[in-house]
Amino acid sequence: MSIESSTAPAAPRIVKPQKARWHGRLLAWLVFGVTRLFTASIRFRIHPVHNHIEGFGTLSNPQNVIFCIWHNRLFLSLACYFVFVVKTQPKRKMAALVSASRDGGMLTRVLELYNIVPIRGSSSRRGAQAMLELHSSAEKGLDLSITPDGPRGPRYRIHPGVITLAQLTGLPILPISYRLSRKITLNSWDRFQIPLPFCTCTVSIGEPVYVPRDITPEERETWRKKLNQTMLDQTED
Repeated sequence: MSIESSTAPAAPRIVKPQKARWHGRLLAWLVFGVTRLFTASIRFRIHPVHNHIEGFGTLSNPQNVIFCIWHNRLFLSLACYFVFVVKTQPKRKMAALVSASRDGGMLTRVLELYNIVPIRGSSSRRGAQAMLELHSSAEKGLDLSITPDGPRGPRYRIHPGVITLAQLTGLPILPISYRLSRKITLNSWDRFQIPLPFCTCTVSIGEPVYVPRDITPEERETWRKKLNQTMLDQTED
């Protein structure tokens, strides 16, 4: 074996997102149906203080954003988007970051049923490729959606990826949270919240956070902490 061949860098391993199996696709239809049914019974209202819905722009001058919501509030995240955004700006479309795992394959199918563009990847799988695909979606005018503490936590601790995404795209981060009047809280790492029928969902929309493109690693951490505190301030469990 020559020196050149022994020292040459190995080709990057291509990680393919795992697709849902037949039972995963069946579960996706079930989740889609249940969430649609639940959404129809829930009363949505905007928080009296955290109500910066203008962050999405207007029908004549829309502003695509990075829709940033905690992992444990995924159940009604799409409902919030459709009720408060798509209802008044019907041409808007969203791309959402989903894990490349098999569980992510099931969620991918749910998103497709909602006409959401799934982008497969996380910090441990396809991270760089997912970032490129998100950037491409932003250039096409799509909103982006990310759970900043997912997919493994810790709960309510933002990972730096959302800050990097804001730098790359130039899009503002719009912090979103909501409070349920009645719910079931699962015993999972994120304490996932499932609304009970006919409850009230009070949605908090924070001020848009504009991250400068050229910042140092230290400044990036400062922005991460700032966003983390902003989201905590508008989160009521």
